[in-house]
Amino acid sequence: MATVKYYGTGRRKTSIARVYLVPGNGNITINKSNIDEYLPLETLKFIVRQPLELTQTTDKFDVLVSVHGGGFTGQAGAIRHGISRALLQVDAELRPALKKAGFLTRDPRMKERKKYGLKAARRAPQFSKR
Repeated sequence: MATVKYYGTGRRKTSIARVYLVPGNGNITINKSNIDEYLPLETLKFIVRQPLELTQTTDKFDVLVSVHGGGFTGQAGAIRHGISRALLQVDAELRPALKKAGFLTRDPRMKERKKYGLKAARRAPQFSKR
């Protein structure tokens, strides 16, 4: 018998996470590594686990994640977004709680593009009167 997989795509900044929820006992695997090996900070691990703890499904599902792009913070946010979307496929009645916590909203903040004549997006060259 094929196991049931619930899928969700999460995005933040330039990170994209493909998240699969499989019935299990709460293991979180990111890019074929354990979460403790992959994410360096406890705060990031906390961010990833937030939707599962909010819906009390921490020990019901194994989380399989494939994530690329961006840095650790963006990836953690993308994983949280993907887990939240996958939980909606599990049970649509979780939506109000996830929505209220803000886990279903894609964070629109992106790096501003560099402009010509400037050193960065808004940083101007140093000014000198002479």
